[in-house]
Amino acid sequence: MSVEVERKFVCESDVQDKLKTIGAVCIGQYEFKDRYYDSPAYTLTMKDFWLRKREGSWELKCPAVSRTKVEKTEALCTNYREVTDLPQIQAEVKEVLETFTRATEDSSDSSEQERTDGYGEDERWLKDLKLVCFAEYTTLRCSYVLEDDGGVGRVRVDLDQADFGYCVGEIEVLVSEGDDMQSTQQRIQKTAEKLGLGDKKKIQGKMDVYLQRYCPDHYGKLIKAHIL
Repeated sequence: MSVEVERKFVCESDVQDKLKTIGAVCIGQYEFKDRYYDSPAYTLTMKDFWLRKREGSWELKCPAVSRTKVEKTEALCTNYREVTDLPQIQAEVKEVLETFTRATEDSSDSSEQERTDGYGEDERWLKDLKLVCFAEYTTLRCSYVLEDDGGVGRVRVDLDQADFGYCVGEIEVLVSEGDDMQSTQQRIQKTAEKLGLGDKKKIQGKMDVYLQRYCPDHYGKLIKAHIL
C-alpha cells in the first residue's frame, strides 16, 4: 500500500519558471471536484481520517505514522497512507466509527441527517453510516515531475488553485508502506531547496483554509486536537 509524503509551499508568481529551470516537466493541467465526508460529530477527521470522492473515485487518507514520532526537521511534511479500494475503505471507515461513542454518534440534529438525501447509487453506504458531505470544492491543478539526482525515482510538484480563492503548491513522493521515510523526506527537501523555498513553518493546505473560512467550528475542534 502506498504512503503519500507531501510538503506544501506558497505559490509565488515565478514558481513555474523556477520549475522549468530546475528541469521539471509539465505533465498536464486539469480540473477536478472533491467532496469530503464525515459523521456530524466529525468522528473520522478527529482521528485524522479523510474520506474523499474525486470525480467518481473514492480515497481514504489515514495516518501513516504517529504524530509523536515526527521529528522537528520533518514537521513541514505530512505522511498519509492512501486506500483506494472501496470495500477496504468501507471496512476501515466502519472500524473507526464503531470505536466512537454511540451516544455521540446519535446526537446529530435532523437538519444534518437531511443532508444525506440525493446520494447516488454508489453512495448509499454513506447514508447507512450517517456520513455527510462537509466540504466541496473544485481545484485547477498544474502538475510537474522532476527526476531525482540519484536516479531513485520522480518527485511530483502540483500547483493548485481552489475555486474559493486559495493557491498552494505541493511537493509529493509516493512510497510503499514501510519504506525509509527519512530518505523520502530528504528527497522532498532537496526539491524545496532547488525551488528556493525558505518556509520554516508548515503551510496551510486547501482543506485547512476551506474549514477555517466556511466551517469554523469543525476547524476549531481539529486545531484543538492537533490534527491541523
